[in-house]
Amino acid sequence: MNRVVITGMGAVTPLGNSIDKFWENIKAGKLGFSSIADIAGEDFPVKLCGRVLDFDPEKWINKKELRRTDRFTMFAVCAAMDALQDSGCKFEDVDPYRAGVICGVGIGGHESTVREVTKFNEKGYDRVGVFYIPMTIANMAAGTVAMKANELGMGQFKGDNMATTTACASSTHAIGEAFRKVKDGYLDVCLAGGAESTVNPFSLAGFANMKALSLSDDPTRCSVPFDKERNGFVMGEGSGMMVLESLDHALARGAKIYAEIAGYGATADAYHMTSPSPTGEAAAAAMIHAYKEAGLGAGDIDYINAHGTSTHHNDLYETIAIKLALGDHAKDVVINSTKSMTGHLLGAAGAVEAIVTALSLKDGYVHQTMGYKVADPECDLDYCTEGGRNLDIKAALTNNLGFGGHNATLCIRKYE
Repeated sequence: MNRVVITGMGAVTPLGNSIDKFWENIKAGKLGFSSIADIAGEDFPVKLCGRVLDFDPEKWINKKELRRTDRFTMFAVCAAMDALQDSGCKFEDVDPYRAGVICGVGIGGHESTVREVTKFNEKGYDRVGVFYIPMTIANMAAGTVAMKANELGMGQFKGDNMATTTACASSTHAIGEAFRKVKDGYLDVCLAGGAESTVNPFSLAGFANMKALSLSDDPTRCSVPFDKERNGFVMGEGSGMMVLESLDHALARGAKIYAEIAGYGATADAYHMTSPSPTGEAAAAAMIHAYKEAGLGAGDIDYINAHGTSTHHNDLYETIAIKLALGDHAKDVVINSTKSMTGHLLGAAGAVEAIVTALSLKDGYVHQTMGYKVADPECDLDYCTEGGRNLDIKAALTNNLGFGGHNATLCIRKYE
């Protein structure tokens, strides 16, 4: 069995399009929320989103390619190439078929779908773009990342190449499956993470009509995880990608190491289409599986980056699950929600939050859960609401829970 470490990271987020900028803004407690009036109109019920701004895909993708690439794939490619660049390695000594890409995508190319359906309805079937299908399918992010790495001479990733599609748990599952592939010796290196782009009126209408989104127009109170007045999540977009490799290979090449992925848990509620289970049992089992695989006990966990969506049921039931998973130790663990600053990046959320968790371990810092004002007696743990904390973290969990009852947890340890 191999130990598995993170040696490169890239991010495209509402809080910055590089790891350094993103982490700087996270630590500063900045909010990545902006108005959607320019794309949805003033009368649209949803007012705010977590949009990626100042994004320049031409850093890695030429103009011709951009015309046949959906935005979610652009995000994945840019985050992945940045992660490879950050790793400082082209993995030329690795068998190409032992280098893989696993990218979680919850929905896929909604932007292209909206555009092409409009053309179909207004102008007829023969006006639908010839690249519509390959642009929108969820696996295209992973496929394009491998193609682009090969084209740019940044590595040949010809091994396992796939998408995980489990709604909001998609990229946590992607990283977890990549971890297992490297740990069990099937791959030596894997690019893993997720991407999503669903900030458009059609997608927002679907989520709003099911009462999942916050309708607040106040950036400081629209995404307030664990707050009694929470009333829905804010739609975000972006990508997070990381390079995972065996510790032996990383040490042999003198790589910088951010953190070690040490455990992974994946379970199903088998309960409801959208709501987590009120018992929290399956989500708790995912956490327990993750820390046990890492050789740890409940009392060894210092920090949890929670799913923390700012919806009533998620935050309550996740709190119940944490208590089940950690027992009496739950009250001593610091918990936060990155979604209080980025919004909910759906299929990309887990990867971006795993990056935050790894950087928290490396730097010994836990960011504040922003926007919190009104205590909820049912959510009674330490959600880090009074400000960021310097904390020597040895082991952390990061949770993501997806529609359909999908639960995924990573256990990430400080590299020592």
